[in-house]
Amino acid sequence: MTGTHPPLASAVQSSRAQVGASMSDAAFTAISGLAKSEAGLILPVGKMTMVQSRLRKRLLAIGIEDFDSYVSFVSSREGEAERKSMISALTTNVSHFFREGHHFEILRNQVLPGLLARARRGERIRIWSAGCSSGQEPYSIAMCLLEAAPDIARYDIRILASDIDEAILARAEEAVYSVQQISGLPEPLRQRYLLTGPTPDTVRVARPVCQLVSLRQLNLLGQWPMRRPFDVIFCRNVVIYFDTATQAGLWPRFHAALQPDGWLFLGHSERVSENAHALFTSIGMTAYRPTTAVAR
Repeated sequence: MTGTHPPLASAVQSSRAQVGASMSDAAFTAISGLAKSEAGLILPVGKMTMVQSRLRKRLLAIGIEDFDSYVSFVSSREGEAERKSMISALTTNVSHFFREGHHFEILRNQVLPGLLARARRGERIRIWSAGCSSGQEPYSIAMCLLEAAPDIARYDIRILASDIDEAILARAEEAVYSVQQISGLPEPLRQRYLLTGPTPDTVRVARPVCQLVSLRQLNLLGQWPMRRPFDVIFCRNVVIYFDTATQAGLWPRFHAALQPDGWLFLGHSERVSENAHALFTSIGMTAYRPTTAVAR
């Protein structure tokens, strides 16, 4: 029987197309302010279309019809959980195995020999992947460790992998990736450290790799609960999303979180700012060490 009303599916699609169809300047200003205060994210006006597109899914998910109402909700005490989902939606999560391979060459050739010698003497070794996204970075580090020392599990060596986004950490915890996501992984490493995934077009990272990595939720702008310093910190393609003042506040914190002879790796378009040159000295492309260690 036909009538004047459109089919249900078409009505739902039409409703979804209208939900959050436009964002006012005031709503964008409020959302960008929350993104900065909560996570340090800088969202210029040119990103409004992107923000609108990503958050429209959040409006649909929680049944709010316009961005002004969404702003009111995420700004309230009741919207605390949704603020986390909002930050997750606005965070750019792009990662690859062995991304920026020059850092892993430094790790293999200059860093690990000394760290492994210390580990074999019974010392504690810690590496931090800050802003680990979906896990390819810390698992790449773990593979380097296993390649350098197959008996690595005998020693006190661990990798902390942290990210602000709980949803992306859940994906890292699964350690399941599509065939496209392992494109940067050399075939010998695929053979040694990847298993068949839950579907034909996926793979799973092997348990010995995952056992070296501890995944934790952490906001770089908040308190860092780690009490002891790290030997190596990877914080790549993270601070690029922060403004200059926020970056300037992070360099002393990274310096304090590193061993005196530690290493800091940044993303390809990131640099330690001028105010931190007394703290860090460049050692190759976007690789840094505490200045006192270089002087020694």
